[in-house]
Amino acid sequence: MEDDRPPGSGSGSEKEVQNEPSPDEADLDRFKVYRMRWFILLVLCLLNCSNAMLWLTFAPVADESGAVLGVTVEQVNWLSLVYMVLAIPLSAATIWMLDSCGLRPTLILGAWLNMLGSVLRVVGVLGQWVPPAGRFPVVLGGQLLCAAAQPLVIFSPTKLAAVWFPQQQRASANMAASMANPLGALIANILSPFIMNFFGDLFILLLVYSVPAVVVCCLATVGIRSSAPPTPPSASAEHSNSEPFLQGVRLLLRNRAYLLLLVCFGSGMAAFTCFSSLLEQILCVKGYTNDFAGVCGALFILCGALGAAALGFYVDRSRKFTEATKVNMCLSSLGCSAFAVFSQVRSQKVAVAVVCSVFGLFGFSIYPVAMELSVECSYPVGEATSAGLIFIAGQVLSVVYMFVLQALTKPLADSPLSVCAEGGTFSWRVPVLVLAGLWCLGTCVFVCFFHTEYKRLRAEEEPGVKKNNSTHTPALTHTTHTHIITHTPALSHTHNSTYT
Repeated sequence: MEDDRPPGSGSGSEKEVQNEPSPDEADLDRFKVYRMRWFILLVLCLLNCSNAMLWLTFAPVADESGAVLGVTVEQVNWLSLVYMVLAIPLSAATIWMLDSCGLRPTLILGAWLNMLGSVLRVVGVLGQWVPPAGRFPVVLGGQLLCAAAQPLVIFSPTKLAAVWFPQQQRASANMAASMANPLGALIANILSPFIMNFFGDLFILLLVYSVPAVVVCCLATVGIRSSAPPTPPSASAEHSNSEPFLQGVRLLLRNRAYLLLLVCFGSGMAAFTCFSSLLEQILCVKGYTNDFAGVCGALFILCGALGAAALGFYVDRSRKFTEATKVNMCLSSLGCSAFAVFSQVRSQKVAVAVVCSVFGLFGFSIYPVAMELSVECSYPVGEATSAGLIFIAGQVLSVVYMFVLQALTKPLADSPLSVCAEGGTFSWRVPVLVLAGLWCLGTCVFVCFFHTEYKRLRAEEEPGVKKNNSTHTPALTHTTHTHIITHTPALSHTHNSTYT
């Protein structure tokens, strides 16, 4: 049932004597969806995309950025690394805020931090305001504000889907909001080199990236009026009073299915992070250029976004969260293993590009479905808590994997094919095999041992909801119910339920 009336619109009786609504009509009035949900989803997508663009602004143009800021490339890398460093300590506070304070203050705070950070970065490169020695500290301060916004943005899709969307749209909404982040990373990898090559001015680059941040901050502040709709879209949203944060964590630590998902998918997230971060270093040893590595990274993200869209629509209709996750993990294991082989062979551009695409298509697309699965297996624990702990596990394991994989590299004294930067020629044969082995191990454990019931869906099939569903034919499962409310001087309101 879709309702466009503003909250608090008139109520009353049509006449002094009016028939009471039938039980079926009362059930239909229990759950409504509002068009406002699409606006909030749009704001979250734009915010997620903007935050990712700010994250990777400097990585594709590290040399030019270092020259303007007066620092080394290693110091420029910290402008990206601060996101990972801040994410771990701030995640617990973000989880508490989402489950305790709600979606609206979380998104507005994230939008303001994102906007203030982007503006501070612009101020940092204004020569007349900031001396050369102070440029890098000011820009780093802006990045810290943007990094503080990341957990607020990353953890929100699951909460938004649960509170505002009906069950047949939750996975798709989660997919759209979650995939906006890698889309922003892709845009940054393309836009930063283009602007620097065309204008050659870091000020213009940072100014361009600040515009979306300012716009989305205005949209969030003015447009998002409430954390939840006046009427819940589903039974689980109607009873969405989740467990307190610490109690929820204790419940999760006793949930075998959730812990398996936490370890296996957290390991997968770490593998994706390592793949994206180390791709150029792995390929340059065998003579593959930075441009080709960029193409492979873009294919990884694009195919992942396409796969996530298809998988999100599929699980929305089939409810096969576990099966979809297991199949995609198996196929992504094949892609990761193939990359470990072909990345160590020279002059195989087509094969390397194909396996990167396959790895992204089946691996990257798991993320939104796994987040929904974490909520299903841990209900009634808060959505932010169940999804957030998996993100934290992924961040921690990313740091561990990065150190381990780099420790396993061996310097190469003579590599005629290498196009790596001076001092950056290392053998990655063992690390990529270890990475593939870790991913395959996590997949095997998950496929063999992960079993769970969908607790949130089961809660929506309690007797009260079953009664509501039993009055409609299966063909109406995915129809839209439009709730029309009219006002006349003589009538307080009339109800007409139209099924389309």
